[in-house]
Amino acid sequence: MTDVLGTCASWDDGRLVVRREDGELVTIATADVVSGKPVPPRPSVHRRLDPVEADRLALPGWRPLESEPLGEWVLRASEGFSSRGCSVLSLGDPGIPLTQAVTETQQWYSSRGLRPQAHVHPGSPPDTAFREAGWRAYESTSLMLASASRVLRRLGQTDSAGAGLEVTLTDHVDEAWLATDERSARFGSAARAVLEAGDVVLATVRDPTGAVLSRGRGAFHGDWLGVSSVWTEPSRRGQGLGAVVLRELLEWGAEQGATTTYLQVVESNTVARDLYERRGYELHHRYDYLAPSV
Repeated sequence: MTDVLGTCASWDDGRLVVRREDGELVTIATADVVSGKPVPPRPSVHRRLDPVEADRLALPGWRPLESEPLGEWVLRASEGFSSRGCSVLSLGDPGIPLTQAVTETQQWYSSRGLRPQAHVHPGSPPDTAFREAGWRAYESTSLMLASASRVLRRLGQTDSAGAGLEVTLTDHVDEAWLATDERSARFGSAARAVLEAGDVVLATVRDPTGAVLSRGRGAFHGDWLGVSSVWTEPSRRGQGLGAVVLRELLEWGAEQGATTTYLQVVESNTVARDLYERRGYELHHRYDYLAPSV
């Protein structure tokens, strides 16, 4: 008697084929099978990644116009465009007392005419220091991770309503793309500079007039692919356009060498979080954005 652990690849013609974790296929006569039982998958390696390390690994996917270190912290400014581009990544040791780091952070943003903001992990020493200084959370965000191959498998063949549509890939933002996002359009050149920074691709589905029906952004760095700015025109939602865009981004990232994909979703957007979970993403951790109380 012996056993084999793996995924059932096929079961027909009196044979059972099991694929081991290393890819080897093992063929067993079904007449020789005495018993079998389902085994839960091993915990994802992403779950073992420290939240601080995960946030630092994701940092290059959204490059601010200006950044400056404060010890292990990173001050980021993008002329007001986005919380990710205009907050201090307060992870680790700022190299000075925390109360002083909070004061210097506030002064750094105020000198640029920007609202001071901080990215913190709830319950961490920096979080406590900012809150004791009167800062309060205004937005909680989920960092979701997955293997690129897992998401591509979950996407499978895209919805027939979207499969016939052409997706264009480019590395620059045009006016039609900006027009689909009120915040990006409001910040204009600053938003364009952030969205185009790094090794990025913009996937877009348009109608015959050139109007954007669905779009998304992928940023490749290391072996990670950051997905952001995913949107579908409200009247066309539920037709598979978003899946088409996401698949194009993941395939592009895989071609570059990405093995891990991540995205950041506002915690209150439960519809988006549920959708991404169905496509293979898993919650890794949550973080808060803080700002001084008015």
